[in-house]
Amino acid sequence: MKLSQTERTLSLAAAKAGMDEKTARRYRRLGKVPSEVKVEHTWRTRKDPFAEVWEEVRAKLEVNPGLQAKTLFEDLKRRYPDRFAQGQLRTLQRRVKAWRATEGPSREVFFPQRHVAGRLCQSDFTHMSLLGITIAGQPFDHLIYHFVLTYSNWETGMLCFSESFESLAEGLQNALWELGGVPAVHQSDRMSAAVLNLPTVAKRRAGLSQKEEFTRRYEGLLRHYGMEGRKIQPGKANEDGDIEQRHHRFKVAVDQALMLRGSRDFGSREAYVAFLGQLFRGLNAPRRHRLSEELERLHELPVRRVEGCKRVRVKVGPASTIRLSRNVYSVHSRLIGEQVEARVFAERVEVWYAQKKVQTMPRLRGRGQHRIHYRHVIDWLVRKPGAFERYLYRDDLFPTSRFRIAYDALKRQAPTRAHKEYLKILQLAARETQAGVDDALRWLIDQDEAIDAKTVEAMVRRACEIPPVTDVAVDAVNLNSYDCLLSCQRVET
Repeated sequence: MKLSQTERTLSLAAAKAGMDEKTARRYRRLGKVPSEVKVEHTWRTRKDPFAEVWEEVRAKLEVNPGLQAKTLFEDLKRRYPDRFAQGQLRTLQRRVKAWRATEGPSREVFFPQRHVAGRLCQSDFTHMSLLGITIAGQPFDHLIYHFVLTYSNWETGMLCFSESFESLAEGLQNALWELGGVPAVHQSDRMSAAVLNLPTVAKRRAGLSQKEEFTRRYEGLLRHYGMEGRKIQPGKANEDGDIEQRHHRFKVAVDQALMLRGSRDFGSREAYVAFLGQLFRGLNAPRRHRLSEELERLHELPVRRVEGCKRVRVKVGPASTIRLSRNVYSVHSRLIGEQVEARVFAERVEVWYAQKKVQTMPRLRGRGQHRIHYRHVIDWLVRKPGAFERYLYRDDLFPTSRFRIAYDALKRQAPTRAHKEYLKILQLAARETQAGVDDALRWLIDQDEAIDAKTVEAMVRRACEIPPVTDVAVDAVNLNSYDCLLSCQRVET
């Protein structure tokens, strides 16, 4: 249209516009651009194969809107054999999709929320096993406690191994102290570590009021920091949208960083934690401006942190064990019959007696597990060697694979005395050094020598002997060499 006003002829204008002269003449006569001339395609190019049965399909959809087009298509094929071909499924899917959009039930509406600086934070646990991370070549199955501010999207996290209250308390407090302030509201999903997911009858039986929504330990944690607790509705993960979206983006960032790194293996757990810390700092770098707005509105931190552990009073049983969270731990036999206080942290368990810490051990994951240390029971096993063969936790009494190999070798050498000899070797490891006994067993196994307690003890003691003091002879100093050195310096001067 524009070229027709500047060029001398219509053919020249059409050539410059890249169209045929007849087409240009038609557009000039109509006075419209191509998009205005185009006719919308509303007619069918072929006969509708579902025209005769559509009312049946519509009736089923009105009764059960959740029916899928594929289910309806299979039903039609059963009721009308040889009438519909498999390639017509896509046609029915388009018809059903159009019905849902024009006549079907209304869908759930999600309403975007306005975030206020310094008001809301969300946190949750996320599994990292699918990323294939290993520590020293071994699979490292773990979780990340993930914390995010919804206004600035500032985030941080802590490595953990279970969704326990101890992990929640330590992770939340680490995040708040790293942030340097406290938001007004903390929101989580319905994790059992924080939320009482009990029916009304169960709450009544437990002596809980209907207003109690959170566990008392979690309520105490929130009260200490002056925060309001909030939980999402059951089955409404979208209410935790910020943290769920950050889970996805965080794991994508970790995956990309691992690919850029060229390896998913780390030499130690500390190296992996440092890697995550660097990643979080990189993710938070573009959020400094909005974070500064939040920091101005955060509440002050309290004077101290809450002790992130559960204290339990337990009695040491006759087997020299205690039971915590449905797991069994051994303690020294001298504590049998005594009441001890167990302090259960996220990754360790401390045993206290008479206001003194007498033992620290790694916390077991899951339930029905056991951790028996041979040093706690070996003295009495030596006195009662017959109990070893069918001891419930016998497998825990093989500190390394060489101890197990040695026991099997003793069974072949002297089946009737194998357990007595092995217990003496184990007692030697408890009294002397486990590493020394392990080295002695390694040498005996490699040399295919007979294994017995006396031989192992002799080898351990030879390795532990203090080498004798070496006599040192010091020659008398010849002072003439010093005089010669002085005279040489005078000549040079």
